[in-house]
Amino acid sequence: MGLVGADIGPARAREEFLRGGTVEGTVRSPILNSWQRSRSLGLAPEGCELPYRPDIDLDGRLVRAATPVLDRLQARFAGRNMNVSLADGHGAVLQRRFGDTSLVRHLAAIQSVPGFVFAEEFAGTNGIGLALAERQLINVYGAEHFAERSQANACAAVPVRDPLSGRIEGVLCFGFPPTDADAALNHVISRAAGAIERRLLEQSSTRERALLQAYLDARSGAPAGDTTADGQPGGLAESGLDWRDEMILKERATELISSAQRAAVEVPLPGGRRITLLSRPVTSPSGVEGVVIEAVLPSPHQHLAVLTTAGAAPGPPAPLMLAPAPPPGPLPGGEPERPATSVRPPDALGAAGQPAAGAAGGLVLIGEPGVGTYAVAARRRLELLTEASTRIGTTLDVSRTARELAEMAVPRLADYVTIDLPEAVLRGEEPTDPRAGLHRTVVHGIRDDCPFYPAGEQVDLRPSTPQLRCLADGQPVLEPDLRTAGGWIAQDPAHARRLLDHHIHSLIAVPLLARGIALGTASFYRSRDPAPFGDDDRSLAQELGTRAAICIDNARRFTREHAMVLALQRSLLPQSIPEQNAVEVAHRYMPAESRVGGDWFDVIPLSGTRVALVVGDVVGHGVHAAATMGRLRTAARNFAELDFGPDEVLTHLDNLVGRLDRDEGTEDTAGSTGIIGATCLYVIYDPTTQQCVMARAGHPPPALVRPDGTVTFPELPAGPPLGLGGLPFETAEFTLPEGSRLVLYTDGLIGGRHRDVDTALDQLRGALAHAARPPEETCEAVVRAVVPEHPADDIALLVARTHALDPQRIATWDLPADPALVSGVRAAVTRQLADWGLHDVVFATELLLSELVTNAIRYGAAPIQVRLLHDRTLICEVSDAGSTAPHLRHAATTDEGGRGLFLVAQLAQAWGTRYTSGGKVIWAECALGAPAGGPDAAAAYFDDIPAL
Repeated sequence: MGLVGADIGPARAREEFLRGGTVEGTVRSPILNSWQRSRSLGLAPEGCELPYRPDIDLDGRLVRAATPVLDRLQARFAGRNMNVSLADGHGAVLQRRFGDTSLVRHLAAIQSVPGFVFAEEFAGTNGIGLALAERQLINVYGAEHFAERSQANACAAVPVRDPLSGRIEGVLCFGFPPTDADAALNHVISRAAGAIERRLLEQSSTRERALLQAYLDARSGAPAGDTTADGQPGGLAESGLDWRDEMILKERATELISSAQRAAVEVPLPGGRRITLLSRPVTSPSGVEGVVIEAVLPSPHQHLAVLTTAGAAPGPPAPLMLAPAPPPGPLPGGEPERPATSVRPPDALGAAGQPAAGAAGGLVLIGEPGVGTYAVAARRRLELLTEASTRIGTTLDVSRTARELAEMAVPRLADYVTIDLPEAVLRGEEPTDPRAGLHRTVVHGIRDDCPFYPAGEQVDLRPSTPQLRCLADGQPVLEPDLRTAGGWIAQDPAHARRLLDHHIHSLIAVPLLARGIALGTASFYRSRDPAPFGDDDRSLAQELGTRAAICIDNARRFTREHAMVLALQRSLLPQSIPEQNAVEVAHRYMPAESRVGGDWFDVIPLSGTRVALVVGDVVGHGVHAAATMGRLRTAARNFAELDFGPDEVLTHLDNLVGRLDRDEGTEDTAGSTGIIGATCLYVIYDPTTQQCVMARAGHPPPALVRPDGTVTFPELPAGPPLGLGGLPFETAEFTLPEGSRLVLYTDGLIGGRHRDVDTALDQLRGALAHAARPPEETCEAVVRAVVPEHPADDIALLVARTHALDPQRIATWDLPADPALVSGVRAAVTRQLADWGLHDVVFATELLLSELVTNAIRYGAAPIQVRLLHDRTLICEVSDAGSTAPHLRHAATTDEGGRGLFLVAQLAQAWGTRYTSGGKVIWAECALGAPAGGPDAAAAYFDDIPAL
């Protein structure tokens, strides 16, 4: 196929289209759609033969309403080359008027004689046919007409609707030379169509006024016109019923009118009151048939008269009036009526369905059955929209919100609904092109076996489809008959045939527009109701789509911000667990379903093969909580690097949160969220002694799982949450057999507004009570058994299985404070390293121990102890009872000492000091597998080392 440039005119585009070329984007979409439909109908441009209908109603209600308007238009265009035509709802021309009356002698019969049908299925693209197909104001110029004979003409056409039903009754069309085209003509034709529609409404009001007069004449025996100035019965009095009662009665009366059946029904009112409504047929002298609804009340009430008719325009409730009940009698057009239903309160109705003795009755509503049907349909549409406002957007999930739209529409508006959203919207992003990357998000209908494209797959739609047309134009597209929808069929003819075989015959495609952004499209299909979708259905679908689009956009924005906060949260959590041998670790972080909080965890290797396990929870949610969590985690890691105990770490964190809170308070309080506080649990485990030390700040205690599967929740001193200050934190110490599991978690795991904590703890105990289960399986079991399906708070879970360092990998020597004995310890260390097979680190270890032991003897206090730990690294520890720690400094060239710690820093992978209850420990780590140094690396520093 050829591709036509965007700068060509409609004549060349039409030629290219007829040759089979691609002209999308070069022709207005309504015109191109009509060309495609015309071609799919088998029409030929040179042979569009129009049928002639001699049986058209030349004196119907549309003609009577339009005649004065057409007269004014003829006078307005007097002397101009203007053809004004009025067609019925099938495209048959009912009247023609000419600005220049001499034109009628020069025009062909199809352009001058009423009766020819210009529906698109016969005439192809033209003003009347396209206005009926597109159901809106249409302009067609020259070569945009499908038929060859119309190429020299231009036209503007607009549908004329019945104001009560919304149904298209006909089309008003202006025909003129293309040179006379003027944008002002669209305004003129729209106003003229509006005037015709108002006259149609007046006709309905006249018919119902005739019905009301017929009812009053029959019931009272009064001559015609024996009413008050406002046309209502005289002698009315207040009934004591308020407007709510009136609305209830009017709604039920409207349903009775629409059913067009004789009935007697009892209507309950607030306060335990009941009123019986009777429906009766009535016929006006001119032959208009309608239904009258009367209300019957037991004495001492009077009968009701609601001073509105079923065809009245909607507005505030009319006052509910009372008047004395006229004597019962026959109604025009029939014998005395007997109710057709069994709903007859015995105290209100007599045997014949008339008010019983002591009861009163009167008029509530009167109207034609068709008008009542429209009123009921209108009320149901309003009810659907009202319900949609509460049922669409119950969550901030894009896919769920889209499904709620489909569930609202089926089956009350459509039988099937499909919703297609760009992948960007599902991710929370703003789509750059909503027509690209569409994903079938929802397929919902009265049956599950209808062959729509399945949900979850990408749908590649052609520009001619109603879905992409509605996205391109920003307006809903109505395809009343899918059998003639060429653009829809062209997408996938085999797929379209399968849908038609399932009796799907009508479609409304609605763009999901919110805040100027197109978020996707919703398609409404009809199959059970043989009547096609109409304009009211299109308006309802558009309103539903608009409301849903706002909710989808809110969900999209939330998804984007939630993803941003979650990305920030995850970036601030540990990206990997550091290598260490003290514990085997598994972890989970589960964000809340609707918001991200400040839960966190960490695993921090400490000196002496120890490890710190931390979980915490910042109060609040969102970016502020995530950022605060990152600050606390960084601070906790820094405090841990200083080898503080659990109680000291919590004290420092408490001071930090207090400072952050005060700093936030000094800012603009109107825009500050503030930091309320945080909770934390800090655990240190030592694999050399299998001792576990814990402290908590307002946090749930951990679960301890013994190797035999016994689960306990140890009693820890309950410190206050971080940020309150004023109270010290206390520690608790436990001895854990090798293979025990420590389970640390945040309160989101066991807490919740609708959860019982004891029940959740029992579930947790049951999930943990399995011996020898590895940490990863433990995490999975806890998630399955305890985590709610829709978490309201985020959850951090940390499971650690303890290991013990083999005693054969620990060597200890006690030293007196005597420098002469150091050489013996150094020799013992050398032998131990040889036994461990660590020959590569002997030299570096001798140098390290020489410096550390010398410092302990010179500056520390007895007792002094040397300990070697063979783990992932070789750890050398020298402890003493002193509290002073060495400090690394740069010695001057003239200094005789001060280079020992510099030598330690050069030879060791890491070194530091930690304080104990009995003094301090100076430690250094040597990497295994490669020598940390050699004689040449250390020769420059031997001058300041004593003879050891």
